[in-house]
Amino acid sequence: MATYVVEFEYNVDRAGREPLHRAHTEYLRTLTDDGVLLLAGPLRDLNGGLLVYEAEDRDRLQEILDAEPYVRGGIVARVSVRDWAPGKGAWLAAKSSAA
Repeated sequence: MATYVVEFEYNVDRAGREPLHRAHTEYLRTLTDDGVLLLAGPLRDLNGGLLVYEAEDRDRLQEILDAEPYVRGGIVARVSVRDWAPGKGAWLAAKSSAA
């Protein structure tokens, strides 16, 4: 499994996202339940969001992103994907102790 950090930048404000927000939230909940979405939330200094995923590979991540209601709805102006190798921090320590 690989870990990816994804940044969305929206082309509409929060009110413009509202019609798709419920579908977006439900999709993220499903991904969380499946262990694919590790973290997600809005960026306070940008009209966007940051999401951390675990996926088999970049192709699978692209399938996940293509199915995202905000992406399908055309309100994501830019997507940035980074392949990330987290190595330190409380999050990893908690994850290791839970295993």
